[in-house]
Amino acid sequence: MTQYDVAVIGSGPGGYVAAIRCAQLGFKTAIIEKYSTLGGTCLNVGCIPSKALLDSSEHFHNALKNFDTHGIKINTPEVDFTQMVDRKQKVVDQTCDGVKFLMGKNKIEVYEGLGSFIDENTINIAQKDGDEKIGAKHIIIATGSKPTELPFAKFDKERIISSTEALKLKEVPKTMVVIGGGVIGLELGSVYARLGTEVTVVEYMDKIIPTMDAQLGKELMKSLKKLGMKFNVSHKVTDVKREGDTVTVSAEDKKGKAVSFEAEYCLVSVGRRPYTDGLNLDKAGLTTDDRGRIETNEHLQTAKSHIYAIGDVVKGAMLAHKASEEGTLVAETIAGQKPHIDYNLIPGVVYTWPEVASVGKSEEQLKKEGKEVKSGSFPFKALGRARASMDLEGMVKILADKETDEILGVHMIGPRAADLIAEAVVAMEYRASADDISRMSHAHPTFAEAIKEAALAATDNRPLHI
Repeated sequence: MTQYDVAVIGSGPGGYVAAIRCAQLGFKTAIIEKYSTLGGTCLNVGCIPSKALLDSSEHFHNALKNFDTHGIKINTPEVDFTQMVDRKQKVVDQTCDGVKFLMGKNKIEVYEGLGSFIDENTINIAQKDGDEKIGAKHIIIATGSKPTELPFAKFDKERIISSTEALKLKEVPKTMVVIGGGVIGLELGSVYARLGTEVTVVEYMDKIIPTMDAQLGKELMKSLKKLGMKFNVSHKVTDVKREGDTVTVSAEDKKGKAVSFEAEYCLVSVGRRPYTDGLNLDKAGLTTDDRGRIETNEHLQTAKSHIYAIGDVVKGAMLAHKASEEGTLVAETIAGQKPHIDYNLIPGVVYTWPEVASVGKSEEQLKKEGKEVKSGSFPFKALGRARASMDLEGMVKILADKETDEILGVHMIGPRAADLIAEAVVAMEYRASADDISRMSHAHPTFAEAIKEAALAATDNRPLHI
Protein backbone atom coordinates (compact mmCIF):
# COMPACT_ATOMS: atom_id res chain seq x y z
CA MET A 1 0.00 0.00 0.00
CA THR A 2 1.46 3.32 -1.12
CA GLN A 3 1.80 5.96 1.58
CA TYR A 4 1.43 9.71 0.96
CA ASP A 5 1.94 12.82 2.99
CA VAL A 6 -1.35 14.21 1.64
CA ALA A 7 -4.25 12.60 -0.21
CA VAL A 8 -6.91 14.83 -1.75
CA ILE A 9 -10.36 13.42 -2.54
CA GLY A 10 -11.90 15.44 -5.38
CA SER A 11 -10.24 17.36 -8.21
CA GLY A 12 -12.33 20.53 -8.49
CA PRO A 13 -10.92 24.04 -7.95
CA GLY A 14 -10.56 23.28 -4.25
CA GLY A 15 -8.99 19.85 -4.60
CA TYR A 16 -6.59 20.40 -7.47
CA VAL A 17 -5.34 23.73 -6.07
CA ALA A 18 -4.82 22.08 -2.67
CA ALA A 19 -2.86 19.28 -4.33
CA ILE A 20 -0.66 21.69 -6.29
CA ARG A 21 0.11 23.81 -3.22
CA CYS A 22 0.90 20.68 -1.19
CA ALA A 23 3.29 19.49 -3.90
CA GLN A 24 4.91 22.95 -4.06
CA LEU A 25 5.53 22.71 -0.32
CA GLY A 26 7.35 19.41 -0.73
CA PHE A 27 4.65 16.91 0.25
CA LYS A 28 4.22 13.59 -1.52
CA THR A 29 0.69 14.11 -2.82
CA ALA A 30 -2.08 12.04 -4.39
CA ILE A 31 -5.42 13.18 -5.81
CA ILE A 32 -8.44 10.93 -6.26
CA GLU A 33 -11.20 11.66 -8.79
CA LYS A 34 -14.09 9.34 -9.56
CA TYR A 35 -14.71 10.77 -13.03
CA SER A 36 -12.48 10.29 -16.07
CA THR A 37 -11.64 14.01 -16.30
CA LEU A 38 -10.19 16.30 -13.66
CA GLY A 39 -11.63 19.67 -12.68
CA GLY A 40 -14.82 18.79 -10.85
CA THR A 41 -18.15 20.52 -11.37
CA CYS A 42 -16.62 23.92 -12.13
CA LEU A 43 -14.56 22.87 -15.11
CA ASN A 44 -16.80 20.12 -16.46
CA VAL A 45 -20.42 21.12 -15.86
CA GLY A 46 -20.32 24.51 -14.15
CA CYS A 47 -18.23 27.67 -14.35
CA ILE A 48 -16.29 27.01 -17.55
CA PRO A 49 -18.96 25.55 -19.88
CA SER A 50 -21.56 28.08 -18.74
CA LYS A 51 -19.22 30.99 -19.48
CA ALA A 52 -18.46 29.55 -22.91
CA LEU A 53 -22.18 29.49 -23.73
CA LEU A 54 -22.72 32.90 -22.16
CA ASP A 55 -20.03 34.41 -24.39
CA SER A 56 -21.27 32.65 -27.52
CA SER A 57 -24.86 33.71 -26.94
CA GLU A 58 -23.76 37.30 -26.25
CA HIS A 59 -21.87 37.39 -29.57
CA PHE A 60 -25.02 36.23 -31.34
CA HIS A 61 -27.15 38.79 -29.51
CA ASN A 62 -24.79 41.61 -30.47
CA ALA A 63 -24.71 40.49 -34.11
CA LEU A 64 -28.50 40.42 -34.12
CA LYS A 65 -29.16 43.66 -32.25
CA ASN A 66 -26.10 45.91 -32.21
CA PHE A 67 -23.94 45.43 -35.32
CA ASP A 68 -26.05 47.79 -37.42
CA THR A 69 -25.46 50.62 -34.97
CA HIS A 70 -21.71 49.99 -35.18
CA GLY A 71 -21.93 50.24 -38.96
CA ILE A 72 -21.46 46.52 -39.54
CA LYS A 73 -23.81 45.12 -42.16
CA ILE A 74 -24.35 41.36 -42.22
CA ASN A 75 -27.11 39.00 -43.22
CA THR A 76 -29.45 38.06 -40.38
CA PRO A 77 -27.36 35.75 -38.17
CA GLU A 78 -28.54 32.24 -37.38
CA VAL A 79 -27.72 30.00 -34.45
CA ASP A 80 -25.76 26.82 -35.16
CA PHE A 81 -26.43 25.36 -31.73
CA THR A 82 -24.50 22.17 -32.41
CA GLN A 83 -21.37 24.20 -33.18
CA MET A 84 -21.96 26.38 -30.14
CA VAL A 85 -22.13 23.34 -27.85
CA ASP A 86 -19.13 21.74 -29.60
CA ARG A 87 -17.07 24.88 -28.99
CA LYS A 88 -18.14 24.85 -25.36
CA GLN A 89 -16.95 21.27 -25.02
CA LYS A 90 -13.58 22.10 -26.58
CA VAL A 91 -13.09 24.87 -24.02
CA VAL A 92 -13.96 22.39 -21.27
CA ASP A 93 -11.60 19.75 -22.66
CA GLN A 94 -8.69 22.20 -22.97
CA THR A 95 -9.21 23.44 -19.42
CA CYS A 96 -9.45 19.94 -17.93
CA ASP A 97 -6.37 18.85 -19.89
CA GLY A 98 -4.61 21.86 -18.38
CA VAL A 99 -5.32 20.53 -14.88
CA LYS A 100 -4.02 17.10 -15.91
CA PHE A 101 -0.84 18.77 -17.16
CA LEU A 102 -0.42 20.59 -13.84
CA MET A 103 -0.75 17.32 -11.94
CA GLY A 104 2.09 15.83 -13.97
CA LYS A 105 4.21 18.97 -13.73
CA ASN A 106 3.93 18.92 -9.95
CA LYS A 107 4.47 15.14 -9.70
CA ILE A 108 1.05 14.54 -8.14
CA GLU A 109 -0.18 10.96 -8.39
CA VAL A 110 -3.66 10.83 -9.95
CA TYR A 111 -6.07 8.00 -9.12
CA GLU A 112 -9.28 7.56 -11.12
CA GLY A 113 -11.98 5.95 -9.02
CA LEU A 114 -14.36 6.45 -6.11
CA GLY A 115 -12.44 7.22 -2.95
CA SER A 116 -13.88 6.13 0.40
CA PHE A 117 -12.54 5.83 3.93
CA ILE A 118 -11.50 2.48 5.33
CA ASP A 119 -10.30 4.23 8.47
CA GLU A 120 -9.04 7.72 9.30
CA ASN A 121 -5.72 7.20 7.52
CA THR A 122 -6.62 4.73 4.76
CA ILE A 123 -8.58 5.28 1.57
CA ASN A 124 -10.02 2.64 -0.74
CA ILE A 125 -10.17 3.61 -4.42
CA ALA A 126 -12.78 1.67 -6.41
CA GLN A 127 -11.36 1.54 -9.94
CA LYS A 128 -12.59 -0.09 -13.13
CA ASP A 129 -10.05 -2.89 -12.85
CA GLY A 130 -10.34 -3.44 -9.09
CA ASP A 131 -9.83 -1.69 -5.78
CA GLU A 132 -6.62 -0.10 -4.58
CA LYS A 133 -5.77 1.14 -1.11
CA ILE A 134 -3.54 4.07 -0.18
CA GLY A 135 -2.53 5.57 3.13
CA ALA A 136 -2.04 9.23 3.99
CA LYS A 137 -0.80 11.24 6.93
CA HIS A 138 -3.17 14.08 5.98
CA ILE A 139 -6.39 13.86 3.99
CA ILE A 140 -8.31 16.71 2.32
CA ILE A 141 -11.97 16.19 1.43
CA ALA A 142 -12.92 18.31 -1.58
CA THR A 143 -15.85 16.44 -3.09
CA GLY A 144 -17.96 19.48 -3.98
CA SER A 145 -21.72 19.65 -4.44
CA LYS A 146 -24.62 18.51 -6.61
CA PRO A 147 -27.76 20.35 -7.80
CA THR A 148 -30.60 20.28 -5.28
CA GLU A 149 -33.77 18.48 -6.31
CA LEU A 150 -37.23 19.56 -5.24
CA PRO A 151 -39.20 16.66 -3.71
CA PHE A 152 -41.98 17.14 -6.28
CA ALA A 153 -39.64 17.89 -9.20
CA LYS A 154 -37.20 15.04 -9.55
CA PHE A 155 -34.76 15.43 -12.43
CA ASP A 156 -35.64 13.23 -15.39
CA LYS A 157 -32.63 14.77 -17.19
CA GLU A 158 -34.72 15.19 -20.34
CA ARG A 159 -37.37 17.86 -19.73
CA ILE A 160 -37.06 18.46 -15.98
CA ILE A 161 -33.39 19.32 -15.84
CA SER A 162 -30.58 20.65 -13.69
CA SER A 163 -27.79 22.99 -14.78
CA THR A 164 -25.80 19.93 -15.90
CA GLU A 165 -28.34 19.00 -18.58
CA ALA A 166 -29.00 22.66 -19.48
CA LEU A 167 -25.39 22.89 -20.63
CA LYS A 168 -25.75 20.11 -23.18
CA LEU A 169 -29.20 20.36 -24.71
CA LYS A 170 -29.50 19.23 -28.33
CA GLU A 171 -31.77 22.11 -29.33
CA VAL A 172 -32.65 25.68 -28.49
CA PRO A 173 -35.97 25.37 -26.65
CA LYS A 174 -38.95 27.44 -27.74
CA THR A 175 -39.98 27.84 -24.08
CA MET A 176 -38.33 27.25 -20.72
CA VAL A 177 -39.39 27.76 -17.11
CA VAL A 178 -36.55 28.43 -14.67
CA ILE A 179 -37.35 27.67 -11.04
CA GLY A 180 -35.06 29.90 -9.01
CA GLY A 181 -33.88 33.46 -9.59
CA GLY A 182 -30.36 32.94 -8.31
CA VAL A 183 -27.02 33.00 -10.10
CA ILE A 184 -27.18 29.72 -12.02
CA GLY A 185 -30.79 30.09 -13.13
CA LEU A 186 -30.29 33.63 -14.40
CA GLU A 187 -27.03 32.86 -16.18
CA LEU A 188 -28.41 29.86 -18.06
CA GLY A 189 -31.80 31.50 -18.54
CA SER A 190 -30.10 34.48 -20.18
CA VAL A 191 -28.13 32.18 -22.52
CA TYR A 192 -31.31 30.71 -23.95
CA ALA A 193 -33.21 34.01 -23.90
CA ARG A 194 -30.53 35.50 -26.19
CA LEU A 195 -30.88 32.55 -28.53
CA GLY A 196 -34.65 33.03 -28.84
CA THR A 197 -36.15 30.96 -26.04
CA GLU A 198 -39.14 32.40 -24.19
CA VAL A 199 -37.83 32.18 -20.61
CA THR A 200 -40.04 32.49 -17.52
CA VAL A 201 -38.40 32.72 -14.09
CA VAL A 202 -40.31 31.66 -10.97
CA GLU A 203 -38.70 32.79 -7.71
CA TYR A 204 -39.87 32.16 -4.14
CA MET A 205 -38.31 35.33 -2.72
CA ASP A 206 -39.54 38.84 -3.53
CA LYS A 207 -36.47 39.62 -5.64
CA ILE A 208 -33.87 37.95 -7.85
CA ILE A 209 -30.28 37.29 -6.69
CA PRO A 210 -31.70 37.68 -3.16
CA THR A 211 -28.37 37.24 -1.35
CA MET A 212 -26.85 40.29 -3.06
CA ASP A 213 -27.47 44.01 -2.57
CA ALA A 214 -31.13 44.71 -3.45
CA GLN A 215 -30.27 47.44 -5.94
CA LEU A 216 -28.30 44.96 -8.04
CA GLY A 217 -31.31 42.68 -8.34
CA LYS A 218 -33.55 45.54 -9.45
CA GLU A 219 -31.08 46.69 -12.11
CA LEU A 220 -30.45 43.15 -13.37
CA MET A 221 -34.15 42.43 -13.71
CA LYS A 222 -34.55 45.55 -15.87
CA SER A 223 -31.75 44.36 -18.16
CA LEU A 224 -32.96 40.78 -18.45
CA LYS A 225 -36.51 41.90 -19.21
CA LYS A 226 -35.07 43.60 -22.30
CA LEU A 227 -34.04 40.12 -23.47
CA GLY A 228 -37.68 39.08 -23.14
CA MET A 229 -37.28 37.17 -19.87
CA LYS A 230 -40.39 37.15 -17.69
CA PHE A 231 -40.21 37.24 -13.90
CA ASN A 232 -42.61 35.95 -11.26
CA VAL A 233 -41.22 36.74 -7.82
CA SER A 234 -42.92 35.87 -4.51
CA HIS A 235 -44.16 32.67 -6.14
CA LYS A 236 -44.07 29.34 -4.32
CA VAL A 237 -43.76 26.35 -6.65
CA THR A 238 -46.03 23.53 -5.50
CA ASP A 239 -45.78 20.94 -8.26
CA VAL A 240 -43.97 20.07 -11.48
CA LYS A 241 -45.44 17.55 -13.92
CA ARG A 242 -44.35 16.34 -17.34
CA GLU A 243 -46.65 15.05 -20.05
CA GLY A 244 -44.79 14.14 -23.22
CA ASP A 245 -42.72 17.13 -24.28
CA THR A 246 -44.56 19.61 -22.03
CA VAL A 247 -43.74 20.47 -18.44
CA THR A 248 -46.33 22.21 -16.25
CA VAL A 249 -45.13 24.15 -13.21
CA SER A 250 -47.81 24.88 -10.61
CA ALA A 251 -47.30 27.67 -8.10
CA GLU A 252 -48.98 30.07 -5.69
CA ASP A 253 -48.48 33.83 -6.07
CA LYS A 254 -47.97 36.17 -3.12
CA LYS A 255 -51.74 36.32 -2.55
CA GLY A 256 -52.01 32.53 -2.47
CA LYS A 257 -53.68 32.33 -5.87
CA ALA A 258 -52.92 29.22 -7.90
CA VAL A 259 -51.07 29.85 -11.17
CA SER A 260 -49.33 27.61 -13.67
CA PHE A 261 -46.68 27.85 -16.38
CA GLU A 262 -46.09 25.53 -19.32
CA ALA A 263 -42.87 25.04 -21.24
CA GLU A 264 -40.83 22.53 -23.22
CA TYR A 265 -38.20 22.45 -20.49
CA CYS A 266 -38.08 23.19 -16.79
CA LEU A 267 -34.70 24.13 -15.34
CA VAL A 268 -34.72 23.55 -11.58
CA SER A 269 -32.12 25.87 -10.12
CA VAL A 270 -32.78 26.16 -6.41
CA GLY A 271 -29.26 25.69 -5.10
CA ARG A 272 -26.76 22.92 -4.53
CA ARG A 273 -26.15 20.39 -1.76
CA PRO A 274 -22.83 19.16 -0.36
CA TYR A 275 -21.81 15.88 -1.96
CA THR A 276 -20.33 13.28 0.36
CA ASP A 277 -22.11 10.19 -1.00
CA GLY A 278 -19.98 7.06 -0.91
CA LEU A 279 -17.19 8.58 1.21
CA ASN A 280 -18.00 6.38 4.22
CA LEU A 281 -17.31 9.28 6.55
CA ASP A 282 -18.35 7.22 9.57
CA LYS A 283 -15.36 4.91 9.02
CA ALA A 284 -13.14 7.95 9.65
CA GLY A 285 -15.19 9.07 12.65
CA LEU A 286 -16.78 12.02 10.81
CA THR A 287 -20.36 13.25 10.61
CA THR A 288 -22.30 15.96 8.76
CA ASP A 289 -24.68 18.65 10.01
CA ASP A 290 -28.39 18.94 9.18
CA ARG A 291 -27.54 20.41 5.77
CA GLY A 292 -25.08 17.70 4.84
CA ARG A 293 -21.96 19.78 5.46
CA ILE A 294 -18.83 18.46 7.15
CA GLU A 295 -18.13 20.49 10.27
CA THR A 296 -14.71 22.13 10.55
CA ASN A 297 -12.86 24.62 12.74
CA GLU A 298 -11.24 27.88 11.59
CA HIS A 299 -8.31 25.87 10.17
CA LEU A 300 -10.76 23.68 8.18
CA GLN A 301 -9.89 20.68 10.33
CA THR A 302 -12.64 18.16 10.93
CA ALA A 303 -13.25 16.20 14.13
CA LYS A 304 -10.05 14.37 13.18
CA SER A 305 -7.35 17.03 13.15
CA HIS A 306 -5.39 15.45 10.26
CA ILE A 307 -8.47 15.33 8.03
CA TYR A 308 -9.55 18.61 6.42
CA ALA A 309 -12.61 19.59 4.38
CA ILE A 310 -12.88 22.46 1.91
CA GLY A 311 -15.17 24.02 -0.69
CA ASP A 312 -18.82 23.17 -1.13
CA VAL A 313 -18.82 20.43 1.53
CA VAL A 314 -18.26 22.96 4.33
CA LYS A 315 -20.00 26.15 5.44
CA GLY A 316 -19.89 29.28 3.33
CA ALA A 317 -20.63 30.34 -0.20
CA MET A 318 -20.40 27.64 -2.85
CA LEU A 319 -17.85 29.41 -5.04
CA ALA A 320 -14.94 27.96 -6.99
CA HIS A 321 -12.52 30.68 -5.90
CA LYS A 322 -13.53 30.28 -2.26
CA ALA A 323 -12.69 26.56 -2.53
CA SER A 324 -9.32 27.37 -4.11
CA GLU A 325 -8.44 29.78 -1.30
CA GLU A 326 -9.38 27.11 1.24
CA GLY A 327 -7.25 24.54 -0.56
CA THR A 328 -4.25 26.84 -0.36
CA LEU A 329 -4.96 27.59 3.31
CA VAL A 330 -5.07 23.90 4.23
CA ALA A 331 -1.84 23.09 2.37
CA GLU A 332 -0.01 25.92 4.10
CA THR A 333 -1.51 24.99 7.47
CA ILE A 334 -0.20 21.43 7.08
CA ALA A 335 3.21 22.97 6.33
CA GLY A 336 3.12 24.88 9.61
CA GLN A 337 2.45 28.29 8.09
CA LYS A 338 -0.15 30.79 9.32
CA PRO A 339 -2.44 31.56 6.35
CA HIS A 340 -5.80 33.30 6.66
CA ILE A 341 -8.98 33.93 4.68
CA ASP A 342 -11.31 36.88 5.21
CA TYR A 343 -14.60 35.36 4.08
CA ASN A 344 -16.21 38.79 4.00
CA LEU A 345 -13.88 39.62 1.12
CA ILE A 346 -14.66 36.66 -1.13
CA PRO A 347 -16.35 38.34 -4.15
CA GLY A 348 -19.56 37.08 -5.68
CA VAL A 349 -20.26 37.35 -9.41
CA VAL A 350 -23.19 36.77 -11.77
CA TYR A 351 -21.97 36.32 -15.36
CA THR A 352 -25.03 37.65 -17.14
CA TRP A 353 -24.59 40.71 -19.35
CA PRO A 354 -24.38 43.16 -17.80
CA GLU A 355 -22.32 41.32 -15.23
CA VAL A 356 -23.02 41.65 -11.51
CA ALA A 357 -20.34 41.62 -8.83
CA SER A 358 -20.20 42.30 -5.12
CA VAL A 359 -17.82 42.18 -2.17
CA GLY A 360 -18.28 43.02 1.49
CA LYS A 361 -21.59 43.85 3.14
CA SER A 362 -24.76 44.87 1.32
CA GLU A 363 -26.65 48.03 2.24
CA GLU A 364 -29.37 45.88 3.80
CA GLN A 365 -26.87 43.97 5.96
CA LEU A 366 -25.19 47.15 7.17
CA LYS A 367 -28.51 48.71 8.11
CA LYS A 368 -29.49 45.55 9.98
CA GLU A 369 -26.20 45.75 11.90
CA GLY A 370 -26.94 49.38 12.79
CA LYS A 371 -23.92 50.70 10.88
CA GLU A 372 -24.01 54.33 9.82
CA VAL A 373 -22.78 54.41 6.25
CA LYS A 374 -22.23 56.75 3.34
CA SER A 375 -23.26 55.60 -0.12
CA GLY A 376 -21.86 56.77 -3.43
CA SER A 377 -23.03 55.58 -6.85
CA PHE A 378 -22.01 56.25 -10.42
CA PRO A 379 -23.76 55.07 -13.62
CA PHE A 380 -21.77 53.48 -16.44
CA LYS A 381 -23.75 55.48 -19.00
CA ALA A 382 -21.83 58.59 -17.88
CA LEU A 383 -18.51 57.06 -19.02
CA GLY A 384 -16.99 57.70 -22.43
CA ARG A 385 -15.76 54.10 -22.60
CA ALA A 386 -19.24 52.73 -21.98
CA ARG A 387 -20.72 54.97 -24.66
CA ALA A 388 -18.04 53.86 -27.11
CA SER A 389 -18.86 50.19 -26.57
CA MET A 390 -22.63 50.68 -26.13
CA ASP A 391 -22.50 49.13 -22.65
CA LEU A 392 -24.59 51.75 -20.92
CA GLU A 393 -26.48 49.74 -18.32
CA GLY A 394 -25.57 49.52 -14.67
CA MET A 395 -23.67 51.35 -11.97
CA VAL A 396 -21.07 51.05 -9.21
CA LYS A 397 -22.09 51.60 -5.58
CA ILE A 398 -19.59 52.06 -2.76
CA LEU A 399 -20.63 51.88 0.90
CA ALA A 400 -18.26 53.45 3.43
CA ASP A 401 -18.32 53.93 7.19
CA LYS A 402 -19.81 57.34 7.95
CA GLU A 403 -17.13 58.23 10.50
CA THR A 404 -13.94 56.52 9.29
CA ASP A 405 -14.67 56.40 5.51
CA GLU A 406 -13.46 52.76 5.45
CA ILE A 407 -15.03 50.88 2.54
CA LEU A 408 -17.50 48.28 3.84
CA GLY A 409 -19.06 47.07 0.61
CA VAL A 410 -18.77 47.52 -3.15
CA HIS A 411 -21.61 46.47 -5.45
CA MET A 412 -21.70 46.81 -9.20
CA ILE A 413 -23.65 45.82 -12.26
CA GLY A 414 -22.25 46.64 -15.65
CA PRO A 415 -19.66 45.74 -18.29
CA ARG A 416 -16.76 43.61 -16.99
CA ALA A 417 -17.95 43.88 -13.40
CA ALA A 418 -16.49 40.39 -12.81
CA ASP A 419 -13.02 41.81 -13.47
CA LEU A 420 -13.55 45.24 -11.94
CA ILE A 421 -14.54 43.81 -8.55
CA ALA A 422 -10.90 42.79 -7.98
CA GLU A 423 -9.99 46.46 -7.41
CA ALA A 424 -12.55 46.59 -4.62
CA VAL A 425 -11.21 43.39 -3.05
CA VAL A 426 -7.66 44.75 -3.04
CA ALA A 427 -8.83 48.04 -1.52
CA MET A 428 -10.82 46.32 1.21
CA GLU A 429 -8.04 43.82 2.00
CA TYR A 430 -5.89 46.84 2.86
CA ARG A 431 -8.80 48.58 4.63
CA ALA A 432 -8.78 51.48 2.20
CA SER A 433 -11.14 54.42 2.52
CA ALA A 434 -13.36 55.72 -0.25
CA ASP A 435 -11.11 58.76 -0.31
CA ASP A 436 -8.08 56.51 -0.98
CA ILE A 437 -9.69 55.16 -4.18
CA SER A 438 -10.89 58.63 -5.21
CA ARG A 439 -7.28 59.86 -5.18
CA MET A 440 -5.90 56.98 -7.29
CA SER A 441 -5.37 57.59 -11.00
CA HIS A 442 -7.60 55.49 -13.23
CA ALA A 443 -6.82 55.25 -16.94
CA HIS A 444 -9.15 57.08 -19.30
CA PRO A 445 -11.28 55.98 -20.99
CA THR A 446 -12.03 52.80 -19.01
CA PHE A 447 -14.90 51.11 -17.23
CA ALA A 448 -12.81 51.27 -14.03
CA GLU A 449 -13.34 55.03 -13.88
CA ALA A 450 -16.81 54.24 -12.52
CA ILE A 451 -15.17 52.95 -9.33
CA LYS A 452 -13.21 56.17 -8.84
CA GLU A 453 -16.32 58.25 -9.50
CA ALA A 454 -18.40 56.18 -7.04
CA ALA A 455 -15.64 56.67 -4.46
CA LEU A 456 -15.77 60.43 -5.06
CA ALA A 457 -19.53 60.29 -4.58
CA ALA A 458 -19.16 58.33 -1.33
CA THR A 459 -16.37 60.55 0.04
CA ASP A 460 -18.18 63.89 -0.05
CA ASN A 461 -20.62 63.69 -2.95
CA ARG A 462 -18.31 65.16 -5.57
CA PRO A 463 -18.30 62.92 -8.66
CA LEU A 464 -16.77 64.70 -11.61
CA HIS A 465 -18.80 63.44 -14.55
CA ILE A 466 -22.44 63.64 -13.41
